[in-house]
Amino acid sequence: MNKNILLTGGAGYIGSHMAVELLNNNYNVIIVDNLINSDKSVLKNISRITNKSAKFYKIDICDDELETVFKENKIDAVIHFSALKAVGESIEKPELYYKNNIGGLENVLEMMEKYDCNDIVFSSSATVYGKPEYLPIDEQHSLSAINPYGETKIACEEILGALYQENNSYNIAILRYFNPIGAHSSGLIGENPQGLPNNLAPFVGKVAIGEVEKVSVFGDNYDTPDGTGIRDYIHIMDLISGHMQALKNINNLQCDSINLGTGKGYSVLEVIKAFETASGKKIPYEICPPRDGDVAQCYANCDFAKQKLNWQAKYGLDDMVSSHLNWIKK
Repeated sequence: MNKNILLTGGAGYIGSHMAVELLNNNYNVIIVDNLINSDKSVLKNISRITNKSAKFYKIDICDDELETVFKENKIDAVIHFSALKAVGESIEKPELYYKNNIGGLENVLEMMEKYDCNDIVFSSSATVYGKPEYLPIDEQHSLSAINPYGETKIACEEILGALYQENNSYNIAILRYFNPIGAHSSGLIGENPQGLPNNLAPFVGKVAIGEVEKVSVFGDNYDTPDGTGIRDYIHIMDLISGHMQALKNINNLQCDSINLGTGKGYSVLEVIKAFETASGKKIPYEICPPRDGDVAQCYANCDFAKQKLNWQAKYGLDDMVSSHLNWIKK
């Protein structure tokens, strides 16, 4: 019998790609999303790609209504994407982030316990490492939040760790993402944030198609080859394959924290150049003051993912950029 997988935040950027991969692998998919940073139309595109349908509930994970989902479906595993993730907004509205990200996870775990579901893949972030003490960053690096968003991710990891210590019948994977970009090869789903994007790739993409005048480059005086910040960008489909491996190997994971990245960093100007090459257009940019909390370089050591999940990224920056352009043009 096919397993029922609950995707919280499943109508969002990462969640929608996960839904496609699960449906293509014959899982039953139940999506819970409050649609505050996503659009219900994505569900039709998930169906167009897979010729299958995900079950959908418009519910906030912090609400008691979440129990309806567990009552109506025998949930075998949860993949938990449902979190607010804008660093700047977290500084302006920390209480909103604590309530949604920490309170939401606690509500999900309460329902899992009540309805006998022991498997969870948790969406964490490289932001838990704070300012890198060394590079590349491995999972033994100390944790240090430099904004409320990071604090919520560390708190959630601690909650999951405490749960596992208390009851090791739980199977828990904590996946620390670096910087996902790109889109599904169909061009039917991709990253489409509400309003002006916070992340570099969708911002550059909007400039490439003329929706925004120029890219804001925050700082050009970092200790990097071209002075701009360096990040580890990972293709969304590589990220999703990491989740599939975590789900398939969930019984062998003991609340392990695992980096998902490429192990290679690209600067802001390198990303802009890749978009110029792929689009055939000059992309104007302006240098702005550095943002509080930004670090010069951040990229992953992914050896543990290879060892534990038999996983490694296979796509490069050109693939990420061309797939993103394909999505936004469509």
